[in-house]
Amino acid sequence: MRTMMRSTNRHIALLLGTLGLLVLGAGAAGLVAGRALEAGEVWQVLAGGGNAGARHVVLQLRLPRALVALGAGAALGLAGTVLQSALRNPLAGPEVTGVSPGAVLGAVLATGLGLAGWEHPAAVVVAAGVGGFAGAGLLWLLAGREQGDPARAAVYGVLASAVLSGLTAVVLLVAPGELGSVVQWLVGSTEGRGWAHWGLLWPWTLVWAVLAWLLCGPLTLLRCGTEQAAAAGLAPGRARGAALVCAVALTAGAVSSVGALGFVGLLVPHLAFALFGADLRTALPGAALLGAAVVGWADAAAQWLSQVLAHVLESDRLTLPVGAVTTGCGALLLLVVARRRGDTEQ
Repeated sequence: MRTMMRSTNRHIALLLGTLGLLVLGAGAAGLVAGRALEAGEVWQVLAGGGNAGARHVVLQLRLPRALVALGAGAALGLAGTVLQSALRNPLAGPEVTGVSPGAVLGAVLATGLGLAGWEHPAAVVVAAGVGGFAGAGLLWLLAGREQGDPARAAVYGVLASAVLSGLTAVVLLVAPGELGSVVQWLVGSTEGRGWAHWGLLWPWTLVWAVLAWLLCGPLTLLRCGTEQAAAAGLAPGRARGAALVCAVALTAGAVSSVGALGFVGLLVPHLAFALFGADLRTALPGAALLGAAVVGWADAAAQWLSQVLAHVLESDRLTLPVGAVTTGCGALLLLVVARRRGDTEQ
């Protein structure tokens, strides 16, 4: 028994270490990717050299951007894992439960109607949080007693998301002059992210990540079922409510920093559970590292693809948002999984 436990612990430590290296690689790729500097110039700056222009690009533009991408990815990975565990629904995720669309609506309202701006990121986080709770509440009202059915809950989640996206479109019609400043929330982008955003994102994510960790026990019981959780002495309603607050807060922090990143909060938990199993003490840190790695590498890929497209189309202003990469790759992966599952059932 002890030998098996040691082997399992070593396996988990190896997985976490590998994911940590992937996160570091994603951060390095984010520093190197870009049009203004070559890789050698970036490493010179990191070694303490380089001219003033190169230092500004690397230390004031690329570094905070890469950190924000990693932080937002970790927050979404954690949020999706908490949601799927609390609701016992593998189809749950910030994108399909109304949380992300609601957070986007809140951020768009704050900026599009002049209530806040990127120069006040804290106000955007609050607005995104309120919108996220509104989105979750809308799903709760629509689903009613059918929340225990994963498929039907997902359908109602898509309906709630569509309603919230429609409201966002209405806001854009009311304030069309603000379209350029809010479109980044609709597609997900790290453009213009600076130290102010990172300075707000990391403590916010850290606090709620710790709270998610403290909910490992209740979430594990909730994954076993409401009746089993109640029999074990847990108050399912309170535990699920606390988990929902944690998931919405994590999503709000990510959305207020980079906007809506499709499929990250939905698919990352599946990868985490496949690698680490149902033990949330390891699945939650794994989901955070996976989310950070996915968004970090997607952001670097978006930068490289932007360079290629700008060269092909001869347009220096062309920038591919990271949300387009995560949505495209996530949709493709989901399609492959669905096709394989369909072939297996046949």
